Order: sequence, then structure tokens, then C-alpha cells
Amino acid sequence: MPFEERWPRPSVMGVLNVTPDSFSDGGLFVDPTQAIAHGKRAIDEGAVLVDVGGESTRPGAEPVSSEDEIARVEPVLEGLRGLATSIDTSKAAVARRALDLGAELVNDVTALRGDPEMAGIVADGDAFVCLMHMQGEPRTMQVAPRYDDVVSDVLAFLEERVAFAVENGIAEERIAVDPGIGFGKTPDQNLELLRRLEELSTLGRPVLVGVSRKSTLGKILGDPRATTGTVAASVGAAVVAFERGASMIRAHDVRETVEALQIALAVERGRIKA
Repeated sequence: MPFEERWPRPSVMGVLNVTPDSFSDGGLFVDPTQAIAHGKRAIDEGAVLVDVGGESTRPGAEPVSSEDEIARVEPVLEGLRGLATSIDTSKAAVARRALDLGAELVNDVTALRGDPEMAGIVADGDAFVCLMHMQGEPRTMQVAPRYDDVVSDVLAFLEERVAFAVENGIAEERIAVDPGIGFGKTPDQNLELLRRLEELSTLGRPVLVGVSRKSTLGKILGDPRATTGTVAASVGAAVVAFERGASMIRAHDVRETVEALQIALAVERGRIKA
């Protein structure tokens, strides 16, 4: 099944970080019982799938081992069996275990560059995959990021990674791409990516955007030292991304994002229902 049939536009991916150090919700869901309840609530609020992550990718984050990452996500994925889930990881061993536990999509911030076995795991599991652009790695990505033209550079990178995925046995129809807002970009570069998001449509793949609570939003609102953005700013950015062609929005605040996108979709269609 093609990505856009499995998750019609616009869809919301609910964030579930089971980490002690994620930028916005680190430490809130390290207890599996609380994490499972949060994941179920996200589905109830309209998320089409819950993105479970066991390793922070915030700026400056330190890596964790595959064993530790599996230990964090495994009980949560087991508790969410029967619901639509994805795994936010760049490690093949973690992805393999998550797919065994029912995850449908591998959300890889390294776009299959972080682990040479990842492409094979996705292909063998007939999984969906999201390929994200990131300059550098989480520990260093925000150290003076530079581009000739951020949109053109991101587009060229994603085009190459889609080709790599297909060459390694992943069905093109099961691939989505993510420009990586906040991953090795300045606030102005993030804004340029959102402003020109429609240019990514030339790839012919659904575009996922994760701008929820990003520090750029707080900086736009006047705090140069902001590390997060508000719910209202996140929802506004989600609507902007949808209006510029995004198919899926990755969000911490699911209900608010779903409701805003329902309004935006109705306006786009010019009627309440299709």
C-alpha cells in the first residue's frame, strides 16, 4: 500500500519520547505505564500513528546504545500492540525489534546513513520509512550550519537518499521525506524551508514536517534564548506546512493539531466533507 493511501493528507503523527533528555518532553514518559497511556491518548485524539523514540536527537544529545534504546521502547511498543506505531531510530537492531512488535514505519533522522544494515531491515520488513535531512549529527548539528541554498541543498540530499533506498530494495511508494526542521539549520533556514516547502513536491514523495515546539518558534515570538515553542505557535506552523503541501505533521499536541488541520482541509476543499 502506498504511503499516501495508508495515511491520507493531512495526517498527524503523535510524538512519544521515552527518553530522559528530549528537548520538550524529556523525562515525562520514561515510565512505560505512563508512556503507553500517553500513546493511547494520542490515538484517541486523532493521531494516525504514535512515533516512539528511545534516543534523544535534540541539539547536543549524546548517543545511547542499541541495548539501552531497545530497553526503553520495547515495553511501550508491546503495550501499544494493535495500534498504529512507528519507531524513531537510526539503529537497525532497534528497528528490527520494533517491526517485530508491530511498528509500521521507521522514522530515521539519518536517512539510512546511520547504520549500514538499516535499509535491509526496512526492505525485508516491507516497512514504511521516513528519510530526514540532517546536517551533521545531533551533538554538532547546530554549530554554524551553512548551505549554498538551504532548500536546494535539502532537496538534492533527499533525492539522493530516496534513490539509495530504492536501490536497496525499499519500495518507493513506501517512502516519505522530511526536510528536518531544526536539524542543522538556523531559524531563518527553517523559515525558508517552510516558506518553500512546495519545492520538495518535485520528489514525488509525501512530505512529513516536524516543527512542533521547536526553538525557532520561540525565537520568532521574541525570545532569542528560547529552547521550545508554544502550542499555539506549533499549531500555526503545522497549518502553514499543510498549506504548502505537507502530508503528515509530527506533533506533541495532537488534539490541537488535528483540529486545526481539519479546518485547514475543509477550507482547501471548500466544503465540510469530501
